[in-house]
Amino acid sequence: LLLGCELTASTKSYTFQVDEEDDSDHILALSVVCLTDGAKDECNVVEVVGRNHENQEIAVPVANLKLSCQPLLSLDNFKLQPPVTFRLAAGSGPVHLAGWHRIMHRENASFEEDDDLSEDDEEELPPIMPAKK
Repeated sequence: LLLGCELTASTKSYTFQVDEEDDSDHILALSVVCLTDGAKDECNVVEVVGRNHENQEIAVPVANLKLSCQPLLSLDNFKLQPPVTFRLAAGSGPVHLAGWHRIMHRENASFEEDDDLSEDDEEELPPIMPAKK
């Protein structure tokens, strides 16, 4: 599932939550943080607010964007565990965050190896062809 949200002077935070009752593992991955139309040339600091191993709230800055020098930051699918809040700690935005949400159902997760899979069953990958010029 794709995720997208925008932080602005009027909407300074966005919280991503999942249903605690469902028996699944959730991973939220942040791909890109970027300034969008209407952003001023000021520092825009985006923080991720979550909980540490002692269940205490912690805030970590993940991006400091400025229109004239760094309007976009690729976070290479920075993985987070929901619930998590994205907060515009400084600046007025608008800052757009994009990423994806993966749900892994625990009842389907089996760590046992299948006996009927052998190395002979592996598919051959086609050779890599040079790009046409």
